[in-house]
This record gives sequence, C-alpha cells and structure tokens, in this order.
Amino acid sequence: MLQNIFSIIVALGVLITFHEFGHYYVARRCGVKVLRFSVGFGKPIYRYVSKKTGTEFTLAMIPLGGYVRMLDEREGNVPEALKHQAFTQKNVWQRIAIVAAGPLANFILAVAIYGLVALLGIQSLAPKVGHIAEGSLASQTQMQEGDELVEVAGEAVSSWEEVNLALAGLIGQTRTIIVRYRVEGLSSIQQDSVSLNRWLVGEKPNNLIQSFGLLPWQPTVVPIIAQVVDGGAAQFGGFEAGDTIESIDGEAMSSWQQVVKKVQTSPSKRLTVVVLRQGQSKSLFLTPAAADRNGKVMGYAGLAVVPPKWDESLIRERHYGLFEAIGYGFQQTSKMISLTVSSIGKMLQGLISLDNLSGPITIAKVASASADSGLQSFLKFMAYLSVSLGVLNLLPIPMLDGGHLLFFSIEAIRRKPVSEKIQGVAYRVGASLLFALMAVAIFNDIARL
Repeated sequence: MLQNIFSIIVALGVLITFHEFGHYYVARRCGVKVLRFSVGFGKPIYRYVSKKTGTEFTLAMIPLGGYVRMLDEREGNVPEALKHQAFTQKNVWQRIAIVAAGPLANFILAVAIYGLVALLGIQSLAPKVGHIAEGSLASQTQMQEGDELVEVAGEAVSSWEEVNLALAGLIGQTRTIIVRYRVEGLSSIQQDSVSLNRWLVGEKPNNLIQSFGLLPWQPTVVPIIAQVVDGGAAQFGGFEAGDTIESIDGEAMSSWQQVVKKVQTSPSKRLTVVVLRQGQSKSLFLTPAAADRNGKVMGYAGLAVVPPKWDESLIRERHYGLFEAIGYGFQQTSKMISLTVSSIGKMLQGLISLDNLSGPITIAKVASASADSGLQSFLKFMAYLSVSLGVLNLLPIPMLDGGHLLFFSIEAIRRKPVSEKIQGVAYRVGASLLFALMAVAIFNDIARL
C-alpha cells in the first residue's frame, strides 16, 4: 500500500505541477498577477511567497489536483492600480492562451518523457504467437504457433505492446481488417482478413490480446526449483533448491505450469512428488497449504522456479539519437491523444462500457505495478497519464479548462462574453457531471477490489 501511495503521489505530483505551471507561465507572460500556485487541495503543508512577484507557492495535503489563482475581478474588488494585471482585463485571445497552456504543458511533458524513454533505449518482446483460441477472431486467420505478427489493421507492430495499442483502436468497430504475419522459419509475409462485428461492445476487456484469441509465445519453464520458502509446505516436505520435479502422484511433470496447476488444485491434499537430486530420483511428500485467492481455496507450496531463458532473437532493442528520440516522443504522444479521444467518443456512443472508467485507486495500483516493472515502464505510464490529463481537461465541460475555452471561443466569435447567469448554470451542471463521473469511477475501483 505504501508503494501504491508513493507511486501515485510521484506520478500525479509531477503531472499536476507541469499542468499548473503551464497556466502560471503564460499568465505571467501576459502580465496577469498570480496570487497562488497550489499543488494539491486542502490545508497547505508548505508555503513560500515570492518576494519578486508576490505569488504564494503552496503544497497542500490532498495531491489529487492543483490550481493557479489569478487576480480576477469576478472574485472581488481589485484596486485600480492593479486592474491592468487582472485576468478579466486581458483580451480574449490572451485568456484562451492562459487556459489552453495547462493541457498543452501536459502534452509537452508527454513528448519529453517518451523522448527520454527512447534515449534510454526501448526493449520489447517480439509478438510471436504461442496459442490461438478456437472460435476467436484470431482463428479466422491461418496463423500457427510460432508465427510473428507484423501488422494489425494497417498498424505496423514489432512488440506485444504495439499489438495491444492497435487492438485498442478496434474496440466497438464493425469492419474487416487485415492481419499480416511472418510464418515461422520463413521470410515471407502472409496476410488474412478478420471480420469484426461490434467487437467487445459493452464488455470489460481486461486483456485485449487474449480477447482477440492470442496468447504470446513463452518458453517452456523446466520445473527446476530455485528457492524454497522458509516455513512453507515444501520446506516441511524436504524439498531443496536445485531439485527437478519429475512427477506428482505418478503424473509426469514436463513444465512448471503443470506443477503449479497440480499444486493449486490440491489444497491440504498429500501428494507424492518424485524429484531428481544430484542425478538420483528421490520420493518426497508435499501437502500444499490452503490459501484463499479471491474467494477460491487454492494450494500453495512455497516454491520458486528457475526462470527460463528467452530466445535472444525475440528480444528487440532499439536505440535513438536525440532528434530521433524527439520524433518518437511526438509520434507516441500523437498516437496516445488519438486513442484517448477515440475511446471517449466510443464511450459517449455506448460502444465502450462505463465500467471501464477508472479512479484514483486503479491509477495508484497501475502506477505501483509499472514502478515494479522498471523505470521505462513507469515513465511510459506517466507519459500516458499526462496525455489523459491533457485530453480530459480539454473536454468542453464547464469547470474544466475545455469549458472555459468554449466560453472564450464563443466570446471571440460573438465579440461579447457569455452572460454570467448562463455561465453559472453551466458550471453547476458541469460540476454535477464531474462528480457523477468520479462517483462511477470510484465505484468501479471498489468493485475491482
């Protein structure tokens, strides 16, 4: 839990700071006096007042947002000597620039993070097919185990991550797509068509690759024990690191997956296990401990396996120069913006269920999981979250930056501002909508727990 909290504070802290700095920087360039720059809401835990500008910089207790408070005639009387520094005294184009600067800062940050990832070097796993589920969309093709995907619906793919992104863009669609793949052992590229019919409409796709009918290829994990957990059932059974499990209750075990399945389905049951130790077979007894996993009782032995060696040809590593990395940053950010906008549109059309909305709990869990996976994974998560924050803030909903931009755009066209009465009603409606969406997102988070 501490890691979840720390990961989300770091991620959101950086993204919110950049977002608000965008507003702050452009406001200062336009001559607007900034009264407060706050990261977080609620009671401040740190304060600093700039002697040069008089701006109060604060760090507040609730790190789920932030704000820049500017001198504004709508919030109270402004002294005559300071009126020229008020936000409301600036022309409509300056106000549009100030409001748009926050989301734009998020997009710039995403470009920078993706560029940094490219400079560090991108390592990925080639999309080699391990299994194709019967009756699935993938089964419409002639692909076989060992073939490698190279293109999905016009999107070139060289990793499972890219396959996942290509499939994400297909949710809710009804059309025929082309899947291209390299046949194992050959250099030739084959292609087949796949018919989609409102794919995954109304469903909660936890794994798009699996939903399409594919499982990534994995090397066979030989059941050689790497570690025996202290106090676990295996230690009491006399197992040692280096033992190779040959059979359980007379059933030959050729892979670790078989061992795991057998143990998990045998809680509190005494098993006879034959292991190979220093060239000799030895019979041991194992009684897996019973553990509750999501309401289901499963067996647990307390063993860790020696990790398999991957075929180095499947591990792709790409390195970029400075300018190539910047180009990659723009390309990935553009792709993520397009995917996010498309997903929101499909949600409004009812093609994607509201069950897919996520709140702070899920974001914290994903942040923690990405941090566990390494720096590159955490940086990619932050970049995507920055894109999402930028896109969501541009939605034309009052209370969000997009709502302000909508009113200012109308003002630019009509050459007079929208009446305060209409704006007040719109803000109340917008606030209600945002609170409702947040309630749904938090409900979904709790349901997933």
